[in-house]
Amino acid sequence: MTIEPPSFRSAPRRVGRAGSVEVFVADEQTDVDVSAERYVSLSRHVLDAEGVSGDVEFALLFVDEGVMADLNRMHMAEDGPTDVLAFPIDDELGRVGRSPDGGSRRPVSRDPMLMPGPILLGDVVVCPKVAEVNARTNAGSYPGHEGTTQDEVDLLVVHGILHVLGHDHAKAEEEAVMKDAERRLLASFAKESGGR
Repeated sequence: MTIEPPSFRSAPRRVGRAGSVEVFVADEQTDVDVSAERYVSLSRHVLDAEGVSGDVEFALLFVDEGVMADLNRMHMAEDGPTDVLAFPIDDELGRVGRSPDGGSRRPVSRDPMLMPGPILLGDVVVCPKVAEVNARTNAGSYPGHEGTTQDEVDLLVVHGILHVLGHDHAKAEEEAVMKDAERRLLASFAKESGGR
């Protein structure tokens, strides 16, 4: 019997009490220039497109290779820096890591009337220096990815947010769904932002 992967479009969305989605971006590295404003906009775009609304918080952190290597060792038991790690917070399983290595498959919907305060989606940590190294290799991985560091960081931010929202890529079917979502979201953000 073949089990079809769940459609993320039909998965429960993260909806908090009345309020707004708050996106926090911190750039704690100096290796690569990143625009906090751009990544607040991209994060908001992805969260909105994926149905996240209400009193919800999400954080995006840019770090150097040393910090990323420490996080990778601590949470994934792997040596060296990686490009992105996702840490879901308000998640039924309470796992951390670079999902699917440590996350759940679907977001959890909780009753906002029973749980005071904002829903904490989680944190995504990106290492722009690793992205810079990988950018040329990944050129063409989605329409519009020209091999620039910004293109690669854009992809990593979307990838990380999708993990926080429950996407996975452990199986081929899940990977196809996730890649399709990445392409769709990056294309719609490029259109919305005029290609910036």
